[in-house]
Amino acid sequence: MAGLWFEELEVGRTYRHPITRTVTESDNILFSCLTMNPQPLHIDRHFSEKTEWGQPLMNSLFTLGLMIGISVNDLTVGTIVANLGMTEVKFPAPLFQGDTIHVETLVVGKRESKSRPNAGIVEFEHKAYKQDGTLVAQCRRQVFMRKKPA
Repeated sequence: MAGLWFEELEVGRTYRHPITRTVTESDNILFSCLTMNPQPLHIDRHFSEKTEWGQPLMNSLFTLGLMIGISVNDLTVGTIVANLGMTEVKFPAPLFQGDTIHVETLVVGKRESKSRPNAGIVEFEHKAYKQDGTLVAQCRRQVFMRKKPA
């Protein structure tokens, strides 16, 4: 499925993405190692069992990337110029190995580009929930989107 063009994105519309994903121990360890993050809360089960969580926490940057990644197929694949930034990133509840997340995205705002007539800036609010409906991640993301070719 192709992403949506700038003109096709409606402010106030929410997209509930059909892709869901169960997160695993391998995801957590691989991502933490690839990003040089030695935090034992992510990669050391013995250490984590002694914390208030009682088990490893999923790496929050993995969670952020997965949340945004799940939205790509429905919104931006092939139609994005670039990510411009992310704000208001929050992780209100823990995500653990074995949890399954689903994502929804709200189009918060959009405006024409001042420098490129063939593009515009869109602001999304992404939210990720685990299987019981608990909100585990959210952020606002500003993206530079292509307009539909003439």
